Amino acid sequence: MTVEEFGDVVALWSVQEKSAGDVVLAACDLLVAGVDGPAVSRLAAASVREGFDMHVLEEALRELGLEHHDHGTEAGKEAGLRAMARRTLSGELAPRDLTRWVHRTCGHDRIALAAELALLDDVYDSLGVTTLSEADVDADVMAEVRRITR
Repeated sequence: MTVEEFGDVVALWSVQEKSAGDVVLAACDLLVAGVDGPAVSRLAAASVREGFDMHVLEEALRELGLEHHDHGTEAGKEAGLRAMARRTLSGELAPRDLTRWVHRTCGHDRIALAAELALLDDVYDSLGVTTLSEADVDADVMAEVRRITR
């Protein structure tokens, strides 16, 4: 587990794509990878079922040089979007699934960074009445994913 991967787990937790237990297990993975610190250790010691104290998470993020974003904030959703985009870039998440998630989570107007992906979700829905193929839209999604993850 790298610090960046841990940041993605926290970002996905903040948009309800990962559980508190996933964050605790990711902190354990950091320790195993040799990334240590008092707050990371306290987070790794938290209950997988009961979760953790938010102050411990905030301290661990600071310790790792990562930003903390509150649930429901634009910054938190942008961090979640970047993490989901990295999942798509790695092949873990299909382009179509990413656009559905973006449309549901971010909408068209709420998060500027997500606007193009929300529009592409609409394009997928209109494939029967357009000259575009699913592969064409997939390519457009991947281009947008690369832009977002730069």
